[in-house]
Amino acid sequence: MPVTVRLRIRDVIDAGTIKDIHAAIDEAERSPDCRVLVLEGGDGVFCTGLNLDEAATTAAPEEGGAEFFALLKRFTTTPRAIVAKVDGKVAGGGVGLAAASDFVYATERSAFSLPEALWGLLPCCVLPFLIRRAGFQKAYAMTFSTQPVEAAEAWRFHLVDEVAGDAEPLIRRLAYRLTKLDVSIIGAMKRYFQDMWIMSEEMERTAVGEFGRLMSSPEVRRRLTDYASEKRFPWERV
Repeated sequence: MPVTVRLRIRDVIDAGTIKDIHAAIDEAERSPDCRVLVLEGGDGVFCTGLNLDEAATTAAPEEGGAEFFALLKRFTTTPRAIVAKVDGKVAGGGVGLAAASDFVYATERSAFSLPEALWGLLPCCVLPFLIRRAGFQKAYAMTFSTQPVEAAEAWRFHLVDEVAGDAEPLIRRLAYRLTKLDVSIIGAMKRYFQDMWIMSEEMERTAVGEFGRLMSSPEVRRRLTDYASEKRFPWERV
């Protein structure tokens, strides 16, 4: 049975992406020998976040937010290590996938950004996990500035664990070490650390509710519709 399970994720987050990742976690949990699930993107892109075309037509945005939050929350409870192998662009919800992962290994060309405010949105479901990993001020600055953060800077504030041209040796070393641990202690460790953090049901309700409120606003809907129909970004409005 494999020690490592891998999933090449889609470059946007939608219902299919969430389903694929849950299925990969299920596969990893079914294997008693598996210790690591590796999430990796395509060449030059890890994940750019919300599928804007889908978002423009969804009738229940809060439901989608709840499903995404539940996925990130599962990262923090599954008795397997989740590794984000990043090589390139990471934006919006993709930052959430990285932040909720147990380990993030990135190449030097990788960059992380939260552009939601440009659309009149906030990274509501991402921020609890980003604050947990990188701290309040860095999460606040990324949200406020919307500017990309290069891998070296992301490493300095702990969004990235290691920057390397080739993450495979790091993944193999981690997987080997984790084979020495029983999956029960991995699960117990994650539960214990979760109890040490302020993540609560109230925080989850706040994140999901605010995402739904913003996504339902007429101005945001117009911007998303403009993008879906004309591929025009909000800052390109004439």
